[in-house]
Amino acid sequence: MSRYTLVTSIVNRFSGLLLSAGLLLLVYWLISVAGGPKAYSRARALLSLPPLQFIYWGLLVAFCYHLLAGIRHLIWDTGHALERSQAQRSSWLIGLLTLALAIALGLWLVRFGGHAA
Repeated sequence: MSRYTLVTSIVNRFSGLLLSAGLLLLVYWLISVAGGPKAYSRARALLSLPPLQFIYWGLLVAFCYHLLAGIRHLIWDTGHALERSQAQRSSWLIGLLTLALAIALGLWLVRFGGHAA
């Protein structure tokens, strides 16, 4: 196994852990929505703080990476792209596509601010 597959595998597991931790924020938000306008107002003020917005960006990158690495694993499960050079190329491709997808989704979220287009 090459170092590229080792590093991408470790990063994939770490991104999954980050996403699991991020679910706590989602659960808090859902509970506040169910709790009524007053609870939602408090949660919105808390969840809008700049440090949490930085965390959201990290979660977005983790989501994009985890998604793309999962697709690569599905391809590997079919027996394709298992050669060392192919694994190295797909590692770089996942990194570049993660950045591109995270930037595109981030810009879309900033532009529409959670509102329908």
